[in-house]
Amino acid sequence: MSVNFASAISAYRDAAAAAGAGTDAASTAGQGGQAFADLVKNALGDATAAGRASEGVALRAVANQADLNQIVTAVTNAEVTLQTVVAVRDRVIQAYQDIMRMPI
Repeated sequence: MSVNFASAISAYRDAAAAAGAGTDAASTAGQGGQAFADLVKNALGDATAAGRASEGVALRAVANQADLNQIVTAVTNAEVTLQTVVAVRDRVIQAYQDIMRMPI
């Protein structure tokens, strides 16, 4: 899965600049939340693209237009991407459950 590190770095830089400029916490949290949402959206878009690329290579393989190395690489890339998405989902769910268990 290709992660857009440039956008993550940019979001971190913007959050650090906003915190250093003395902005209020609500606007900083809103910007950080939006940056995180954009990061997740980009990651899911990359995962979808990897799955579609794998399907395209599989279709070319059926038509005898793809090499075995291309097929294995595309399928492995899609599998690793899916495993990453599932791991992130599991961590988000675990974090939510931990927050819900916190005493008020």
